[in-house]
Amino acid sequence: MKIAILSTNKNLYSTRRLVEAAELRGHECVVIDHSKCYVGIQQDKPSIHYKGQDIAGIDAIVPRIGSSVTFYGSAIVRQFEVMDVISANPSQAITRSRDKLRCMQILSGAGLGLPITGFARTASDVDDLISMVGGAPLVIKLLEGTQGIGVVLAETKKAASSVIEAFYGLGNNILIQEYIKESKGSDIRAFVVDGKVVGAMKRTAKEGEFRSNLHRGGSAEVIKLTRKEKETAISAAKAMGLTVAGVDMLASDRGPLILEVNSSPGLEGIETATGKDIASEIIQYLERQHETKLALKPAVRVKRTVKRESKL
Repeated sequence: MKIAILSTNKNLYSTRRLVEAAELRGHECVVIDHSKCYVGIQQDKPSIHYKGQDIAGIDAIVPRIGSSVTFYGSAIVRQFEVMDVISANPSQAITRSRDKLRCMQILSGAGLGLPITGFARTASDVDDLISMVGGAPLVIKLLEGTQGIGVVLAETKKAASSVIEAFYGLGNNILIQEYIKESKGSDIRAFVVDGKVVGAMKRTAKEGEFRSNLHRGGSAEVIKLTRKEKETAISAAKAMGLTVAGVDMLASDRGPLILEVNSSPGLEGIETATGKDIASEIIQYLERQHETKLALKPAVRVKRTVKRESKL
């Protein structure tokens, strides 16, 4: 196959590992900066251009879409889909996962465990919002934050009110969530590929910090998931429509609670902690999809031929 990794930085660990895994399995692999692609839309001839040339002959893509270019990046993935190119993740699922509110609503509708979450538009609703999530301490999150950016722990009701009003004053959309104290500054990242957990790690926040993100200085160690945690991670990825997903969960007294479902999960932390070749798992998924696609093509031709003959 000819595989394209959609990434704005070819030197990132995840991008390099995907290229390496694809080439080791005998595929041609290119890195394309999706933010510099542009599309042509016309009847029966959709196209994508990059650096002045028409991109042709791509069999599959692995989208690595950053949060700052979600809209444009998803549009490029969608154009590849229109051109019948296999994608590791569907464009619609990528946009769903990036909206934290939409993600929470989808997971709630699927009956999955979540921290109690509140969402409102104006500061006049602050008191009831705080009560809704069980009072302080509570967590305040920007809807489109990533890597722990825009996540604040408010330890008192007064502090929570001040932070919420400040965010509203700046025109930001936020979520308010209950604080799960029994998680003790740790969370679980389960990496799901094609309906299977291929790796899991426990992330622990550094001293004096409650955010366990590795980008915030947290540490990671390999962990064996419980049956319930594994089932929750797989169900979350399925509910979001994601084939490749990083599902972040908290261990709580009422079972695993989903914090987020990431459509472009980083590979460095999970591969380092587990010692597993996660990049190869993603490439192997594309291979299976490609084989299925090729196997279906002759059947479609035969069906059409029989239909024409029956008319005669």
